[in-house]
Amino acid sequence: MTTPAPPLVVKVGGSLFDRVIPLLGILREVGRPVLIVPGGGKFADLVRRLAVSDTAAHWMAIAGMEQFGWYIASHGVPAVTKPVLPAEVTVLLPYCALRKIDPLPHSWNVTSDTIAAWVASELSTDLLLLKSVDGIHHRRRLLSRVEDPSLTADEVDPAFIRFVFEHDLVARVVNGRHDDRVRGALRDEAVTGTLIDPRF
Repeated sequence: MTTPAPPLVVKVGGSLFDRVIPLLGILREVGRPVLIVPGGGKFADLVRRLAVSDTAAHWMAIAGMEQFGWYIASHGVPAVTKPVLPAEVTVLLPYCALRKIDPLPHSWNVTSDTIAAWVASELSTDLLLLKSVDGIHHRRRLLSRVEDPSLTADEVDPAFIRFVFEHDLVARVVNGRHDDRVRGALRDEAVTGTLIDPRF
């Protein structure tokens, strides 16, 4: 008998707004318990253009994540307002939980990538970041693995990689525009993308 796959935190980047319906289809097809953390996308991009304080920008961007989360929920996905281990495909509406705990710095160094990593650390799960890029690049080369916690990259927020190492998380960055890669990543198969695993 096959052992069921453990729950997984999956961040759906805001750039994948147009891919929500097919991605939800894949998540349901694979059948793994998943807690979706929504990205900020266009909502957060708007905040970046406003001349507001770091604290105001932090909460406005998280409110943007919440809006994207409600869009995902509108497609029949159960929504939760705090990090919980999912029994099915579920979406986190993060604003209230983060306001209550306020666990992260108020800075553009911390965006939905690190927030998703924080959720995974709270639940002791692995993390899958779905983005519109093939993974993390360094010197124009796609990295199959990140081994340096001090590395920064354009594809993730500046705090993300160090947070993953400091909290001993396993994280993968995969292109959410390739259905076969998404399926494979959900099944813990080797796919094109970048693995961050501090255990190795």
